[in-house]
Amino acid sequence: MRPERPSRPQTEPSARPAEPGRRALLGAGAAAVAAGLLGAGGTAVARPAGGRGAAAAPGDVPAGYVTPGGPQVRDAEKRRGNGPVRQLSLLATPALVQLGGRAVRTWTYGGALTGPEIRVAAGDMLAVDFANQLPQATTVHWHGLTLRNDMDGVPGITQDAVPPGESFTYRYMTQRPGTYYYHPHVGVQQDRGLYGPLIIEDPREPLAYDKEWVVVLDDWVDGIDGSDPDAILKELNHGMSSGHEMRAAAPEPKGPSRMLKRSHSDLLGGEAGNVDYPLHLINGRTADDPETFTAAPGDRIRIRIINAGGDTAYRVALGGHTMTLTHTDGHPVEHADTDTLLIGMSERYDVLVTAKDGVFPLTALAEGKKHLAQAVLRTGGGAAPGPGTRPQELDGKLVTAFDLDCAESVRLPDREVDRRHELVLTGSMRRFDWAINHKPYTSSQRYPVREGERVELVFRNHSPMWHPMHLHGHPFELTYGGARKDTVIVRPGHTIRVHLDADNPGLWMLHCHNVYHSESGMMTVLGYRDEPRV
Repeated sequence: MRPERPSRPQTEPSARPAEPGRRALLGAGAAAVAAGLLGAGGTAVARPAGGRGAAAAPGDVPAGYVTPGGPQVRDAEKRRGNGPVRQLSLLATPALVQLGGRAVRTWTYGGALTGPEIRVAAGDMLAVDFANQLPQATTVHWHGLTLRNDMDGVPGITQDAVPPGESFTYRYMTQRPGTYYYHPHVGVQQDRGLYGPLIIEDPREPLAYDKEWVVVLDDWVDGIDGSDPDAILKELNHGMSSGHEMRAAAPEPKGPSRMLKRSHSDLLGGEAGNVDYPLHLINGRTADDPETFTAAPGDRIRIRIINAGGDTAYRVALGGHTMTLTHTDGHPVEHADTDTLLIGMSERYDVLVTAKDGVFPLTALAEGKKHLAQAVLRTGGGAAPGPGTRPQELDGKLVTAFDLDCAESVRLPDREVDRRHELVLTGSMRRFDWAINHKPYTSSQRYPVREGERVELVFRNHSPMWHPMHLHGHPFELTYGGARKDTVIVRPGHTIRVHLDADNPGLWMLHCHNVYHSESGMMTVLGYRDEPRV
């Protein structure tokens, strides 16, 4: 029998000793790291760097840990089997894109927004020939996937970054069905146009629906009035660069100030974000030029919602409809009806709706920022809702990740915790000195685990802002039967506990998915010890 979950409030204040519990307020996220390259033997070879987040010198790289290309990683991949190969190509390239009648130069996958949808079946071997035509080195990170460590796309930890004009083949077995996405993991590159959906279909899909709609949310600043993410990071860091040498030296700030002041969200526990984005997009389109999805009245539609933004949580609702939550971060949950949902950076939610007759706004309100993104569902005649339409469902019933129960099929088996890591989230807007346990990221950091252990991560937010904390290579479970996720929102002054099974050896990033927080130091590495499997 599973132990009865304690009845607790949604959040656990971190000012007092934490009790076992699973309530707080959601999560999401963006990322960035770059600090040294992997040599041929898998040992980190660092390059000089200064400032916050500096790389480790070669002698500082700790011994006794699994290497990304080591035998433990290869053995874990063999245990996943060997399915049919799906061979694809992906190109990172500068491009001119249209945003609501405005031509903007940015970086893209395939020359368009969003990047090409990648869709395979669970159990397929995915082989992606990636070519880099950008002016900077880059990688591709396959967000949310449980995959082999040397394909995770983190320069300085799992692979060499791909230089301009060169290529790399990502090849790995897909395992868990679900809604995922891909993006770079170098500097603040993700806050350009470099993202795309990755859908892993279930060959034994249990849900019944007539149509599917993939919805990708994004906050946009690149190329608007001369702004770019590197200059914004430098402004936020008060003129200092982050020290991650994979990113080109930040230029002098361009365009108007993009620092967001006096934003507030009760749902997020205080300040909503750091960056005042001029545009918010759904599937690469603005609210005054929205995407229109067509269906017939009565159709059952599965909507896969992905937040690919850099600094913005969204409150999402479909006007005139109730949504049934079925999955979060690719994992099934016990179904729950809601009017609206809150989705942080890098989170994903799947919902089912039964389409009514008419024309309806799908609205994503930038939480605490007063702007919105919009698309349209059309099942009949009538005028489309105008830009800025705010359906009443946005203020209706809100179900968060902490109200959801894990589906029995993906629930962790009951067992005692073998290892616990306390992760205090620190920093401030004034200094922009984001860190974990007061230590900004360096590539030598390791929080050790051993293969076979049950691990508890305890996130304690001692900072004044919310953080969507994301773990690579593993789903975790909100304690006591909560949803399985890979990203969780940790509000200011609160503590979140999650459990995971250490069953995917390697070196795995753990970081805030606000791209400006992670690039300023709020990230670290969960590292498997190089020891026999327990």
